[in-house]
Amino acid sequence: MTVTVPEVTAGEVQTIVAARRLRHTKTVFIGVGRPSTAALLARMVHNPELILVYESGTIGAKPFHIPLSIGDGELAETADAVVSVPEMFNYWIGPGRIDVAFLGAAQIDRHANLNSTVIGDYTRPRTRLPGAGGAPEIAASCGEVIVIAPHAKRTFVDKLDFVTTVGHGDGPGSRERLGFRGRGPTAVITDLGVLEPDPETCELVLAQIHPGVEVAKVLAETGWELRVTEELKTTEPPTDEELGKLRELLER
Repeated sequence: MTVTVPEVTAGEVQTIVAARRLRHTKTVFIGVGRPSTAALLARMVHNPELILVYESGTIGAKPFHIPLSIGDGELAETADAVVSVPEMFNYWIGPGRIDVAFLGAAQIDRHANLNSTVIGDYTRPRTRLPGAGGAPEIAASCGEVIVIAPHAKRTFVDKLDFVTTVGHGDGPGSRERLGFRGRGPTAVITDLGVLEPDPETCELVLAQIHPGVEVAKVLAETGWELRVTEELKTTEPPTDEELGKLRELLER
């Protein structure tokens, strides 16, 4: 009997690339969805000592399944410690004790500022989104932030409808003027490639493209004139181990 192996999807590549970013990380702050899947995959393949921290207050969680929410019982059952949300933000996040945080957003601009509040006018929005949660504090104080988002023109916009979370503000010096502790967004990982802030301008540029993706498609799905680095890299294809463990995780 012949077994057909499904082709690698863009979502799988995005998750695997995010997991690779955690190879040498000690602590990662995550929510549910793809960031959580990437962190679990990183523990399985790249970094078994990675400490998972969830906003609900679980530190060192070791879930066997992908959590349904930050309140999933398995997180507390497998955690090294469970603390209150105020302690999480006042003791762990605020002083910069978390190395990397994953965030998502409905809109991202050229300086990696994020909108998760409204689409349209604030007083009469077309869509009201979940809101800030802890994202502003997380982006201000964690060591660095990795954003995970689908690459589409409605997401990568020239101007945010609302600034929920400051990434690199209006450019160099913005974070320092605001007194932020962390480095801010160091990468935006999409289903097409990876954007990183230019060291001089803090503007996102295309630094890496996934296999089979044309640069023209990335540019067409970005709401500003996206620059491409001279050293543009192509994502290494998923290894058999990465893909196998990811699919095993998704099937549990």
